[in-house]
Formats: sequence, structure tokens, C-alpha cells
Amino acid sequence: MIKIKISDLLGKNKMTQKCLSEMTGIRPATISKMYYEEVKRIDVKHLNNICKAFNCEISELLEYIPDNQK
Repeated sequence: MIKIKISDLLGKNKMTQKCLSEMTGIRPATISKMYYEEVKRIDVKHLNNICKAFNCEISELLEYIPDNQK
């Protein structure tokens, strides 16, 4: 599974979803879906804009967590 760490970055930077939306040009509803990890696809342009806004690497935004296999 891929974890989207928008909530962590927003908290660390004391930023609201609305502020991130305004900085990146990404719709507030899309930011919200990313925040709650309900999004099914993420546009590469969006990833780029979020990394610019937080001045971070992609690895700080996304994390791969292996699925538990039985």
C-alpha cells in the first residue's frame, strides 16, 4: 500500500488544507482526498506542486508499506 503523508506535512508545517490548495492550485476536494488517503490516482503535476510547496522530496510525501501476505 502507498501511504500519502499530506497530513504529516501539513502538521509539521502548520499549514491548512486550504492554504496548500491555494499554494499548489490543486482543488480543495482533491487535497482533502489526499489528506484522508481516499484518492485513487495522483497526477504527477500535483506531486511536483506539493513537493515545491513543502520544499520536500517525494519520499517525504509518499511511503510504500508492504501488504501483509499470508
